[in-house]
Amino acid sequence: MNQLQTPAIILSRTDFGEADRILTMLTPEQGKVRLMARGVRRVKSKLAGGIELFSISQLTYLSGKGDIGTLISARLEKHYGRIVQDIDRTMLGYDLIRLINKNTEDSPESDYFDLLLLGFAALDEPGINTELIRLWFTAHLIRLGGHTPNLSTDMAGDRLTTEHSYNFDIDAMTFTPFNPARFSADHIKVLRLLFSGAQPQVIQQVRGLDELLPEVSLLVKTLAQNQLRV
Repeated sequence: MNQLQTPAIILSRTDFGEADRILTMLTPEQGKVRLMARGVRRVKSKLAGGIELFSISQLTYLSGKGDIGTLISARLEKHYGRIVQDIDRTMLGYDLIRLINKNTEDSPESDYFDLLLLGFAALDEPGINTELIRLWFTAHLIRLGGHTPNLSTDMAGDRLTTEHSYNFDIDAMTFTPFNPARFSADHIKVLRLLFSGAQPQVIQQVRGLDELLPEVSLLVKTLAQNQLRV
C-alpha cells in the first residue's frame, strides 16, 4: 500500500457498518478517491472534524488494492461556514457538489476541483446572487465538457454586433439574427462573462443584470439539459 497526501473536497458520504463511513473525495491530482473512514461516526473520532462538507481538507490515506483506500488522517484547511447559515445557499451547495460528481469520471482534470472551490467561495459571500452563482457554475461545467456556445459569430460567420438582436440555435450552438429576437447585445455580454474566467463577484456588477438574468438563465439551463447530466 502507498501512503498519499492530498487536498480534497467531499463529494459524497455513505454510512458503513456501525461507525464507519465511505467517502468519495475530489482531489486536484488523483481525481476522485474513495476512502474508508473507520470509526468516523463515533463521538470522539479524530477524523470527523477534518472532513466537513463545504470545505477543503488535507488528507493522508493508504491506497488499497481495490477501489477503496483507508483514510489515516484529515486536517481541515478551509471551511466555508457561512454557506450553512442560509438554507438556499446550503441547497445550492449540495447541487454544485452533485453536478460535479455526476459530470466527472474517476480521473477528472484539476479544473473541476478549482471550480468547486470557487463555487464554495462565492456561496460563502452572502451578497452574491445565488441564481448568478448557479448559472456561472453551470456555464463552466458546460465549458469544461467542451461545449461552449459560439459567442463571437452568428450562423453566417459574421461577428455579433450591438446593432442586431438574435435568437439562439441550440443544434448549431450559435446565434442567428432575427427580428423580433430574444437576445440583445447585453444578454450576449453576460453570457460571455459567464463562460469566461470572470468570477460571480465581477459579473454581479453588470448594469441591469437582474433584468437580463431571466433570458440568460433559460438559455444556460437549456444548454445544460442538452450537454450535462443534470
